[in-house]
Amino acid sequence: MSQLFTSQIVGSAPGDDAARWHRLLEGLDVDRLTDTFLGRVLLIEDYGKSPLPASEIRRTGAASFAALIDSLRHDADAGSMEQARLAQATDVGVSRARAGIPIESLMTAIRLDFSILWEELTALAEDTDAALLVRHTESMWRVVDSYASQTQAAYVAERQRMLSEASSIRQGHVAAIFGQDPPGPAMLERIAAEIGVAQDAPLGVAVALGEEAAALRVAVAVAARRGNEMFTHPLADGLIAFWPADERPGSAGLEAAERIRGLRCGLVENSPGLASLAAAARFARELAGLVEDGDECALTLQQSWTRIARLRLAEAGMPVAADVEAALAACGPVARERLAEAARAYLATGSVAESAVLLFCHRNTLMNRLRRFAELTGIDVTVPRQAARLVVAWS
Repeated sequence: MSQLFTSQIVGSAPGDDAARWHRLLEGLDVDRLTDTFLGRVLLIEDYGKSPLPASEIRRTGAASFAALIDSLRHDADAGSMEQARLAQATDVGVSRARAGIPIESLMTAIRLDFSILWEELTALAEDTDAALLVRHTESMWRVVDSYASQTQAAYVAERQRMLSEASSIRQGHVAAIFGQDPPGPAMLERIAAEIGVAQDAPLGVAVALGEEAAALRVAVAVAARRGNEMFTHPLADGLIAFWPADERPGSAGLEAAERIRGLRCGLVENSPGLASLAAAARFARELAGLVEDGDECALTLQQSWTRIARLRLAEAGMPVAADVEAALAACGPVARERLAEAARAYLATGSVAESAVLLFCHRNTLMNRLRRFAELTGIDVTVPRQAARLVVAWS
């Protein structure tokens, strides 16, 4: 039919039209269509390197052509054909999702169905069938497009199901780390493999409580967009986040850690592996519980050990500053303030000269105030062992 598309397009009786259309459809050989499809689809890179065997591609290809051809018949039951096409679309969508075929490559393969069907129909048609083919082009495309949409929907749903399954499995392993019974060596090895973190890899751990947990979730989401995966575990009153520590300049891990250092949370920056993760998280939670209104960054052990010591001593009924406050109370308010600021400045700098500059006074003036402070409180801030009590008391 070399003159097919230049022939005059004329009408025909509806009965003759349907009968001729059915004869053309009956002339289509599903095996031949499938052979052509297989030869072309395997040229698509993602199909050529996929784990799908050619026999599986042939099976679904043949079933797809059969369903499409049945849907093109005038006398077909629309409802049953729709169900058959939907079942086949679901089969293809699910199998391609599980095989890891990208959605773009799947849609390219489905478009081959239309082109191959059209080529075979035009090869079977005669010159006088030109008008017939033109009248059925839209219905053919509508059927193939419906099949493509159904396949795409099945693919997307299956990919979401796969992600949910993977997330549930991973979250189950993460939850096991923080469970009541610590996982043994074999279980830790399995968890490490499942979440993709080496057992002995150093980890950063952060815990945010209450309203502060929202900011930690945002930091986790930002890190994910930057390509740095962080793991989370919910608490009744907050959130645990942990990640492989990476201190390389410019790394996504370092960027994430720096962002979290700016949050109001508890932070353990280098926990030595999965076995110690639960203990590190408990300590990070304790640090998070120490966050006060004036804090503007994460609390770490280095920053907060004195605050921990003060609170623990207070809980034990041993306040470390009561006698100091009582001794200073004997002074007038102005003298008390000057003595206290002199002691605080020296504790901060460890240098008489620097402290004097900080307080805009002569060094002799500062030394006199420190001497007076020692006489009143019994604490010489220039003696480390004595100064430590003030560091804790004023933390």
